[in-house]
Amino acid sequence: MEFNVHVQVLSAVFAIAVVMGAVANKTNFCTMGAVSDWVNIGDTGRMRAWLFAMAVALVGVITLEAAGAIDLSNETFPPYRSANFAWPRYIIGGLMFGFGMVLASGCGNKTLVRVGSGNLKSLTVLMIAMVASYLMLWSPLFEKVFLPWLQPATVNLAQHGIATQELGSVVAGILGYQSSRGFNMAVAVLVAIGLLIFVFRSRDFRGSFDNILGGAVIGAAIVAGWYLTGGVLGQAWKEFADMATDVPSRVQVQSYTFVSPMGDSVRYLLNPTQMSLLNFGVMALAGVITGSFLYALFTRSFRIEWFASFSDFVYHVIGGALMGIGGVLSMGCTVGQAITGVSTLAIGSILTFFSIVLGAVGAMKYQYWRIMQEV
Repeated sequence: MEFNVHVQVLSAVFAIAVVMGAVANKTNFCTMGAVSDWVNIGDTGRMRAWLFAMAVALVGVITLEAAGAIDLSNETFPPYRSANFAWPRYIIGGLMFGFGMVLASGCGNKTLVRVGSGNLKSLTVLMIAMVASYLMLWSPLFEKVFLPWLQPATVNLAQHGIATQELGSVVAGILGYQSSRGFNMAVAVLVAIGLLIFVFRSRDFRGSFDNILGGAVIGAAIVAGWYLTGGVLGQAWKEFADMATDVPSRVQVQSYTFVSPMGDSVRYLLNPTQMSLLNFGVMALAGVITGSFLYALFTRSFRIEWFASFSDFVYHVIGGALMGIGGVLSMGCTVGQAITGVSTLAIGSILTFFSIVLGAVGAMKYQYWRIMQEV
């Protein structure tokens, strides 16, 4: 019975990810494309879809926390609301990821969607990003290259009377008084309302079924992930892990993210008989690819695509490496930080979101400059 809980959670994670992959394929939900549309042609439709996903996820978290169904103030994976505010990792990692996703023609989620649709360019990006993520997570790379300068710059907010890096706690600390759950909820509600007003002010967005569907489903999937691992079933899952002889990997309160799971997937593939390494992230990654593949087959849109040139190959390889390293450094990607993390209103997640966008804009400006040099 106890093992069944583990199977139920991972099966549900996979099933939700299948829906995510199919819907992302159908609606062309793409965070890199969102930045590209905005910068290059002034179209904010997909950017608003991205923000709508954040708003849906945030409303879901507010509702679940208000009902006492989950508590994200305690330890989560990654530790979004940690009082240890390592601001350089959010900025540098976000810039790296944003720049890399443009070179790689898509973020982590979009890469998985394209792999499911037959894109061999994205498969190459995925393999490079997986190796880079694995080295960051399971080799001395992070400890030797990044930790020496990251630790001294980390700010312990608790020493300044701020319990967590949740936006409400930080605002309360700046105002000089102790935050409360009620105050944090009020701040979260105001942010959610602001996001929804901004998103639906656009007539073009309101008239786009795909943008609304994509944002709604991705946001709802994030909420479902939080509830699965932080609710009643999640508690039983944690109890199972505490008693298990072969302790399963990453049995923590969490939701969907796609960079650290790439490294975890390499770890599992190197030890395929060790079933304890099949965790939330590995199942999520496999689910998105499967969902996109099924949608591509159903709509007969499955197409093999390869690199246009050797330089195209090189840029995608560099992009994949930057995504893998930057995504782990920033503790998440355009979904893992900019939607899942933002749903917790962690300052680091918000900072990562803006850094990713800035990095992507920089890469697009670089690409434009490179094209002009070749003219």
